[in-house]
Amino acid sequence: MKNTLSRFFGGGEKMDLVEEVVVQQLEKVDQVAIDSIVPNQFQPRTIFSEEKIEELARTIHTHGVIQPIVIRKMDDGQYEIIAGERRYRAMRKLGWTEVPAIVRNLSDKETASVALIENLQREELTAIEEAYAYENLLKLHELTQEALAQRLGKGQSTIANKMRLLKLPKEVQDAILKQEISERHARALLPLKETTLQIEVMEEAKANQYNVKELESRIKEIMNPSEKAQPEKKRASRQKSVSRDVRIAVNTLRESLTLMTKSGIEVESQEVDSEDCYTITVKILKK
Repeated sequence: MKNTLSRFFGGGEKMDLVEEVVVQQLEKVDQVAIDSIVPNQFQPRTIFSEEKIEELARTIHTHGVIQPIVIRKMDDGQYEIIAGERRYRAMRKLGWTEVPAIVRNLSDKETASVALIENLQREELTAIEEAYAYENLLKLHELTQEALAQRLGKGQSTIANKMRLLKLPKEVQDAILKQEISERHARALLPLKETTLQIEVMEEAKANQYNVKELESRIKEIMNPSEKAQPEKKRASRQKSVSRDVRIAVNTLRESLTLMTKSGIEVESQEVDSEDCYTITVKILKK
């Protein structure tokens, strides 16, 4: 994280300022009234998992807050979160009236940059949230995609592919945010230039639980109807039945994790939907 910030801001006084925010060494920690704190207006994350906030709240209740949130004072006397919104939400859920916080004096541009970069480095954003984070950084610092890629230590193609998703209609973007379709499903829709058709095909893919290859085949059929072949349809039908079986298995695992959480066991899980497999990583936290 520190190396990324150093590349992004190019060192100097501005880098020192951001390092202090992120590293939080030798900072004064104040107790601030929680009702005087508001979320970050530049927060790239649009969806917060209530289940994960509940898990974090239980951890804070048991072990306390290991890392204070970082805030800045606004002109109206309130404080805006710079970093730590999940901790803020968890403490509010616990009914805390005051929270430990470090107060920093940052401009809008600096606040937005820290919030965006911090979330990008956590790698927990959806593809759409990540794309909007890149777009905001490009505007804030008047950078090209190539320059942004260099500063973040990423490939230019990675940033370009994410930002292409912003060309899709809101309905498709919302489906990515809600994890109803994967990023690769969404990118497959891009060759369909008509917005209405993109939405229709997406709904068809969701209804039939197409994997990426099936969706790409369906799009080829739409764009080149003369090339549609019966054997391809038979193979696709078999793949869809397998996909439904996988979906049932995944839902069963999710229900099991929910039951574990309700019983008081602290569980963290991560799901990755790739072309050939569906990976679920489960961590059971020790109390």
